[in-house]
Amino acid sequence: MSKTNSKEVSLFLIEDDDIDAMSIKREFNRRKMVNPIIRAKDGVEAFEFLTVEKINRPFVILLDLQMPRMNGLEFLTKLRADSHYKNSVVFVFTTSQNEQDIFKSYELNIAGYFIKDEVGEGLINIVDILDSYWKVVHLPVN
Repeated sequence: MSKTNSKEVSLFLIEDDDIDAMSIKREFNRRKMVNPIIRAKDGVEAFEFLTVEKINRPFVILLDLQMPRMNGLEFLTKLRADSHYKNSVVFVFTTSQNEQDIFKSYELNIAGYFIKDEVGEGLINIVDILDSYWKVVHLPVN
């Protein structure tokens, strides 16, 4: 397997809040990051995208937990049970400060848990983390 280039890594944003999604896209644009951002508004739509291969590998998932139809924890559980996607890199970006949500998310092998209310201007830091992450980490392309 070959090393991926950071420009090739897509961000799969699973977020129902339009303002949060626009903020992330705006920060990518401000930094001239060319990584594609593919957005699903809930877990059901996210799995539809994965099923029809609308998301090209490699990708990193930025996942909200509080969503309609299928919430983030339900999505994570289903993702980890799927042999094609069980090793996907997932960062949680949510309003939930609930210790059980944090524990359950890490139990489902997330890479990091960010609380939106604590981020504020720190959204820049999250984008920094993503940008740095996919520059140094080797992600499988298959």
